Amino acid sequence: MLRSRLRSLALASVAALAASTIVAVSTDTSSGEDAHQKAAAADAPFSLWAPRTVTAYTYRNRTWTDLGLRVIARDQPFELWSTRASYDQKIRTVWRSPGGDVALPAGAMKDFSGIGKFLKLTITPKHGKATVMTNKVCFNGWSERVKPTAAATSPYPAGCWNNPFSLGSVQGVEAGWATTLLTSDRPLHIGAGTYRVRAEVAPKYAALFGLSAAQASRTIKLVVKAEEDEGPTEPGPVDRIARPAAHAPTGPEGRAAGPTPDLRSLPAWGISLSKNSKYLRFSATVWNAGDSPLVVDGFRQNGKDLMDAYQYFFDADGNQTGYQSVGHLHWDPKPSHQHWHFEDFARYSLLRKDKTEAAVSKKEAFCLANTDAVDLTVPSAAWKPENTNLATSCGDYSSLSIREVLAAGWGDTYTQYRAGQSFPIAKLPNGVYYIAVAANPDGHLVETSTTNNVALRKIRLGGKPGERTVKVSQVGIIKDEGYGGTG
Repeated sequence: MLRSRLRSLALASVAALAASTIVAVSTDTSSGEDAHQKAAAADAPFSLWAPRTVTAYTYRNRTWTDLGLRVIARDQPFELWSTRASYDQKIRTVWRSPGGDVALPAGAMKDFSGIGKFLKLTITPKHGKATVMTNKVCFNGWSERVKPTAAATSPYPAGCWNNPFSLGSVQGVEAGWATTLLTSDRPLHIGAGTYRVRAEVAPKYAALFGLSAAQASRTIKLVVKAEEDEGPTEPGPVDRIARPAAHAPTGPEGRAAGPTPDLRSLPAWGISLSKNSKYLRFSATVWNAGDSPLVVDGFRQNGKDLMDAYQYFFDADGNQTGYQSVGHLHWDPKPSHQHWHFEDFARYSLLRKDKTEAAVSKKEAFCLANTDAVDLTVPSAAWKPENTNLATSCGDYSSLSIREVLAAGWGDTYTQYRAGQSFPIAKLPNGVYYIAVAANPDGHLVETSTTNNVALRKIRLGGKPGERTVKVSQVGIIKDEGYGGTG
């Protein structure tokens, strides 16, 4: 797509400049800095960096660029942990400094998508009035090693996933590594021209992290050029990471005592009615709170559109210790699917006030992927899992085998937007109902506990035929109206 091309051009421009100026980052201080500032700078966990000049491209006065802004971690990893003990409490974020945990100001994170109002941008054109913006920052941006002596890989997540019912997150920059501060997915509403951009860390955060004035701000010359629309580009090849060998497991079936996944359901969210008010739509997330990933491999039966499914078990070091048959994967040929589905992962039901079943969603099969970081602070959480999109787990018609993985700390979300995958309510009377999200409904998967598999979300149907209404009961202090609504 055009946006992808614009982003690539902008990043290429930034990278070329970065290569020639990166050496100066850790020594950039102001000549007028006093002794106190110098002492603070020596202890600061990171410094702000940007190239002197960035070239970006605009289309219809929308300019996609991350300005090349980076934070560079110094001699220790820079790490933030965010948690909430329950849905009745606000998120608490701490900096895990070498001297112990340091709490960030209350309200620093209203959700798990990043630190709010962390960065101020002042964009001044050559002629005209400046525009001032305050930006949320996720410290899990695109990362790169900037010191040859730094660790070869970074353990930190590659993004700030934000489910309304997430419980914990980790953000971090490895020592000697840099990470982007802004995303180029949201454009600047500026046209072609030359701009002076001043980027500044908010004073309360600069003080908290001991940043000197020089470390906390950067000035960038932004040159914006017009770009003509050349139409969409062809998609690239599908990534096939995490695909197993195409043969059934060998050795004795069974498992030894050891770590297991623990599937749990979050309350349904993003709840709304279809336009004709005949269907109730919602999003549902099942996540893994255990100390082992859930790994299910499917192996195709000869000449059939069916795979035999096996769950694998591992010890604390990640070595496979056994496997167990857990059902099947089947090929779904419908135009809106055309991929392989695992049948025994979750079930969605609409319950009456007395908890008897009023309707069942026809969504009964799944392609597991780590779509939502629910709690990356649980033991054995995978901060950077491989399959965060369906390209790795759904396969295509020619697939001989499939691997589906739900890593510890992660959830798999499904949005119910097709009529067949939502609840039909046209014939249901008004009143109180519960959306039930159930993990491992038939008990085929092996997990730590099955007592936490079901989550209920209370709703009330009202209105009249053709003009039905739905009122959703709030869970704790979580306001999820803006998440996943299907309209």
